[in-house]
Amino acid sequence: MSKRDELIAKYATDLKEKCKIAPDMDLLTKVTIGCGPSIYNADSSTVSGTDSKELATVKNNFLIKKLGLKDSADLDKAIASVINTYGQSNKNKYRAVVYYMLAKHFKKESVYK
Repeated sequence: MSKRDELIAKYATDLKEKCKIAPDMDLLTKVTIGCGPSIYNADSSTVSGTDSKELATVKNNFLIKKLGLKDSADLDKAIASVINTYGQSNKNKYRAVVYYMLAKHFKKESVYK
């Protein structure tokens, strides 16, 4: 099993156990691949739910640039909802899992087809 496959399995476990979501493995794999090499770096592989700069990066680089959404308060609410679902106290919020939940939230799975 490759390192990426191991990480995808870890992300699927997080979705099931911490978020109570049955993952679409095909979409999760594509989102993970879309994160590129950041998934292998301890710092960039996670999202800090309390760092406003980090959350702005998620909003600008993923929601606006990647998913093509317009900047609005809905984006901030969605990010807050995903962070809340993942668990505020959960220290390791994996970027691929956060992006997966945001893509599902905005029904933008087609970006990964």
